[in-house]
Amino acid sequence: MSQQYYMQDLIIDFIEYMEVERGRSAKTSENYQHYLERFVEFAGSELTVDAITPELIRRYRLWLNRYQGALGEELGMLTQSYHLIALRGFLNYLSKRNIPSLSPNKIELPKTHKRQVTFLHYEEVERMIAAVPDDGKEANLRDRAIIELLFSSGLRVSELVNLNRDHINLKRREFMVRGKGQKDRPVFVSASAAAQIETYLATRHDSLDPLFISYSRNHGTTNNSGNFRRLTTRSVQSMIAKYARLAGITKHVSPHTMRHSFATDLLMNGADLRSVQSMLGHSNINTTQVYTHVTDSHLRDVFEQYHSDRVQE
Repeated sequence: MSQQYYMQDLIIDFIEYMEVERGRSAKTSENYQHYLERFVEFAGSELTVDAITPELIRRYRLWLNRYQGALGEELGMLTQSYHLIALRGFLNYLSKRNIPSLSPNKIELPKTHKRQVTFLHYEEVERMIAAVPDDGKEANLRDRAIIELLFSSGLRVSELVNLNRDHINLKRREFMVRGKGQKDRPVFVSASAAAQIETYLATRHDSLDPLFISYSRNHGTTNNSGNFRRLTTRSVQSMIAKYARLAGITKHVSPHTMRHSFATDLLMNGADLRSVQSMLGHSNINTTQVYTHVTDSHLRDVFEQYHSDRVQE
């Protein structure tokens, strides 16, 4: 009698494999575990992996499509795809371990509309910077430095808040950052952003490690690491949204919008896709190609500027 493998028992093994051997982040692993446990919620805790069939997958897809949370919220098509991607990854892992189950290529992903990328034009970024009070206060100098750095570098917000003072070389205006999948990539800083960061740091009278600190919490502690004052991702998100509103920008603006703006600005000014891929830290060029459609409007400008217009007499 062949050994029975219960899916519930193998999920943790798969998550550990993703982190250790595939180098995925803890957040990605957490998401995959959540998606796979939802499949167990659907199929039952006694599900063995050899019992995963195309018919079971068909019923699971229907279940996902009809799923409603405690507040009646439904799962979007993209979120449904993430559930199936996680399951396909799990089945691929079983195949590598020679554990009999459904072939991962039997799971087809639903067709989703191409994700729309929200980005800011350079003049909109300038309006955001101008919306920060020019009063010399540390918090406002910090906010200006953050806006400039996000736009000039393409950093993720998680990467930004984890920066320490000694991580960034303001003279060379470049440094290395460890992004998703524990991959290092070079990050470049504009002269304007470097000058703004130097101005901000010159006003600091502390010796804390974080490059950007909070001015609204935990001032009384004596923790020397400085992590108690480290700015949080949520604080940066709120700050970016606030200055976008003050600048009169009606679209939804987040730190990731600044990253989109960085990539779009490079492409619109002639950068090649492979270089942008490297600067964003994308492991797959397909991820970077999401930006190409937002620059399509730029093609008309190129056409008008460079194509000869033969006028008939």
